[in-house]
Amino acid sequence: MKKILIMAGVTAGVCLLSNCHSAKKSASKTTAPTTVPSAAAAVTYHTNMESVIAANCSPCHFPAKGGNKTAFDSYDAVKKNIDSMIVRIEKNPTDRGFMPFKRPKLSDSTINLFKQWRDSGTPQ
Repeated sequence: MKKILIMAGVTAGVCLLSNCHSAKKSASKTTAPTTVPSAAAAVTYHTNMESVIAANCSPCHFPAKGGNKTAFDSYDAVKKNIDSMIVRIEKNPTDRGFMPFKRPKLSDSTINLFKQWRDSGTPQ
């Protein structure tokens, strides 16, 4: 039992430290933790997507934070650009047009969250 608790603590520590990035620190203070919903749960913009986009697309795509790229700061803007967003987050970091710029590739589960939201009709 003691070994399991130690491994759980080490795993949690690695996860926390692997996410230590100056841009993520400021975003994590203002956004709720993101979880990937089960297949039965509906993916909505306000429940799931808003925090993921804020954490991974800020500040570049948020004019209020000084960003000068295509704005992703509203439901309508994200809905309009969801296909382009998915194409770019699926690219490899060495490919031209890869997003998020100067950050690691998003996890498969996060990319699938974008696809699930799009495929369910982009509910608000």
